[in-house]
Amino acid sequence: MNTTLRRDADAIVRSSIQAVLPDEAVRRALEAFQPKGGRVLLVAAGKAAWQMAHAAVQALGRVDGGVVVTKYGHVKGGIPGVNCCEAGHPVPDANSFAATEKALALVRGLTAKDTVLFLLSGGGSALFEKPLVSGAELQDITNQLLACGADIVEMNTIRKRLSAVKGGRFAQHCAPARVFSIVLSDILGDPLDMIASGPAAPDSSTCAQALAIAEKYRLNLSKQARTLLAQETPKALDNVTTRITGSVRELCTAAADACRKLGYEPVILTDRLCCEAREAGSFLGSIVRTHAGQGKRLAFIAGGETVVHLTGKGLGGRNQELALAAAPALAGLEHCCVFSVGSDGTDGPTDAAGGYVDGDTAAALAAAGWNVFDALQNNDAYHALQAVEGLILTGATGTNVNDVAVVLV
Repeated sequence: MNTTLRRDADAIVRSSIQAVLPDEAVRRALEAFQPKGGRVLLVAAGKAAWQMAHAAVQALGRVDGGVVVTKYGHVKGGIPGVNCCEAGHPVPDANSFAATEKALALVRGLTAKDTVLFLLSGGGSALFEKPLVSGAELQDITNQLLACGADIVEMNTIRKRLSAVKGGRFAQHCAPARVFSIVLSDILGDPLDMIASGPAAPDSSTCAQALAIAEKYRLNLSKQARTLLAQETPKALDNVTTRITGSVRELCTAAADACRKLGYEPVILTDRLCCEAREAGSFLGSIVRTHAGQGKRLAFIAGGETVVHLTGKGLGGRNQELALAAAPALAGLEHCCVFSVGSDGTDGPTDAAGGYVDGDTAAALAAAGWNVFDALQNNDAYHALQAVEGLILTGATGTNVNDVAVVLV
């Protein structure tokens, strides 16, 4: 491993994530918050929910009650007046359902003078859920969507129709109270109705689209689930004000700034990367081969969210798979690396945020008995990268604005 490049990569990851933590963004959004004199109740859902709620209560001084539901390991302490819950992600579990029931109980029976401060971040689709089908079937459908390679918009088009809180329905539960929604975006283009499946946003997707997605991926659905896909979601909400506080664009800009400070000339290739993780890794590897050996210090940055089509039973995540797929193209090249991380600090069902490879990785993998192609086919990037110290471990970061992949030459 090239220790200098690895040190630069770790510094870029730290600096980029620090720049998109939600604390200041939440405080900034609250400058427009004007409750009507009644109670102020807080509901926060998503991977960044605890961090957002903590910042909001600090800024406001107090709230009249609250519920936070976030991923396991993401609660960092108590928040005055707020019940903090942890639950399953990317597949909802019994704790997801129980925490959501607490939130619904909190907002029941409100008046027009009351205000619900709703803090939303990526991951909310799994964490904030009251299913209209059985919990077991919802978990099965979620697993089917994860395995078939459906993108996040396709997944959420299906999930919001199987839910009593998604697709604008949570805002309906809060009426006649006003909902002031602060959103940390984790979806390309910041479509409000797709971020965490839009609990407080009118739904732009249609039944026809949902049914077409079910057919495209040949989803195994019960009769009840198919009936729900044919029922429309709210198309207008008159009690919601929304502020978007962060996105992958800010993450890419922060990565570019960090690269520049380390002496690299940065180029942001895209903030809408949305292909297969393996394809993205191969593409970034080809960029390395084009620019290696020219005597320039370059950085190429791609933000977004790739997908993984499960073909094996290994362990990994999209960022680890992207990095591993770049390793063959880098083999034998000096002073080049590719790394990719999820801004939330978790990549797939692992404790890693992502992965790192350089010109030494392919040889190190071979020496450790690993074949890159076989590891990718078995979706086992985690164990392959672990064998060559290629995992990037940050722990839960408290934010969630997609992923960023970086090439250093």
